[in-house]
Amino acid sequence: MPLFLWSLCWCAALCVLPSVFADAEDASLLGGWQDVWLFRLFLNVLGYATIIIPGYFLISYFKRINYLETGRGLCFPVIKTCVFGNESKTGLLDDASSVARNESESSSSARQAVKLFFCAAGLQASYLTWGVLQERVMTRSYGATELEGSGERFRDSQFLVFMNRILALTVSGLWCVLLKQPRHGAPMYKYSFASLSNILSSWCQYEALKYISFPTQVLAKASKVIPVMLMGKIVSRKSYEYWEYLTAVLISLGVSMFLLSSSTGKHSSTVTTFSGVVILGGYIVFDSFTSNWQDNLFKYKMSSVQMMFGVNLFSCLFTVGSLLEQGAFFNSLAFMMRHSEFAMHAVLLSVCSACGQLFIFYTISQFGAAVFTIIMTLRQAIAILLSCFLYGHAVTLVGGLGVGVVFLALFLRIYARSRVKKSSKRPPQTPVQKV
Repeated sequence: MPLFLWSLCWCAALCVLPSVFADAEDASLLGGWQDVWLFRLFLNVLGYATIIIPGYFLISYFKRINYLETGRGLCFPVIKTCVFGNESKTGLLDDASSVARNESESSSSARQAVKLFFCAAGLQASYLTWGVLQERVMTRSYGATELEGSGERFRDSQFLVFMNRILALTVSGLWCVLLKQPRHGAPMYKYSFASLSNILSSWCQYEALKYISFPTQVLAKASKVIPVMLMGKIVSRKSYEYWEYLTAVLISLGVSMFLLSSSTGKHSSTVTTFSGVVILGGYIVFDSFTSNWQDNLFKYKMSSVQMMFGVNLFSCLFTVGSLLEQGAFFNSLAFMMRHSEFAMHAVLLSVCSACGQLFIFYTISQFGAAVFTIIMTLRQAIAILLSCFLYGHAVTLVGGLGVGVVFLALFLRIYARSRVKKSSKRPPQTPVQKV
């Protein structure tokens, strides 16, 4: 499995290498090899490899000598937790979400409405603020004055990923300590797979904003269903309903309308480069792997907050190690010292990300995934409008229609999926016997 992933990464690198040189001449951000996105990605992955490869050999060694049976001493509990875990899987988790949802259904309508408003407002405030700050940090300069000129931009996307993960680790750790959690059973090293793909998807998300507009990025996220369906059809031989194919075609049509219309925009910020599209493709691939691997990990007895803690623990380890090896950690801290506005934005970005994750867990536990999907779909539409208003992205009439088609398709998917679930849960009608 690791060999396959590394081969896939190298093939992808060879495929996108020509696009890097093609876009390097047009991108004003690129001043040298250290500013080429593929080279930065290579350095990041190299830093992660200095942690992953020794860890792989250590895990293989402990398994080969059957350390679980022969090991003793002070380090035994730590090694057992990291390498072997509890190794007891359960088909049904002691998930408090179903209990909380049943309790919420029996509560009053007014209380339910207040809870729903609280969840929707929390999600919208957290992720809309996060989106605005994300675009501000990656596309605008800091310290620009009339005397000093245009200022300087922050370039290291990996440091922003580290900032997000360290705060999320702290919040989830405190949550696990203060509130009762299920007994943890998964070997800790298994979180590293989801952590690595999560880091890379977040890095691609930040890095893509150097080449494409924020509305384009949001629409690309909304169209993740297309590659997911393709992979499911090819790899897993899955079959889909007619409405799933219809909505996938509508999403493709809407995204194509928006991309083709935005390429003729007058503002340079709306120009979609090929490198931006490739980076977005990387985001979709890595993000899809993260969700699938996390689904696999939930076979162990764990809560969502424990998952959040485990993934963020390895994310902090990987990112801080890579940043220190590149010398970028202290450079980023120096940038924060020079620009207090950036420091405030980076901290607020991390706070919004951590709070947003907690709101996700609470919303799903109280109202289920369908309500959560509706709220987040609305958030994506509002985020596009807010970005266009604040940062002046030019959207043509055709592009606006394309956005409308995408979100219409998304709401159709939500409606159709809810109808399918209701029909599958409906009990078969048995004839009533009269006595």
